[in-house]
Amino acid sequence: MTTENEEPRYVISVAARILGIQTHTLRYYEKIGIIEPHRSRGNIRLYSDRDILQLKQMKALMEDLGINLAGAEVILRMARRMAELQQHVEGLESEVRRLRVRRRRA
Repeated sequence: MTTENEEPRYVISVAARILGIQTHTLRYYEKIGIIEPHRSRGNIRLYSDRDILQLKQMKALMEDLGINLAGAEVILRMARRMAELQQHVEGLESEVRRLRVRRRRA
């Protein structure tokens, strides 16, 4: 099950227009593994809002901060991992609170 922002909806030309880049740049990003758009049954690339946001962040890192493509990829990968770990920590904290309440009632 995909969330709304993960729903594939933009063909490559629309995604490129939204991002202000060329379609061949998106194809290159896919080729080197930075982005993996969904493919339709007809093998058409479809980009989600999440894909667009990720690519906007990458573009900002490169254009605004002068970070190269490899560096931007590492930064975004680390940011995703940090968000995953934060969710995990929050889940553990919630479980600890639940167990403490349960222990007090016992």
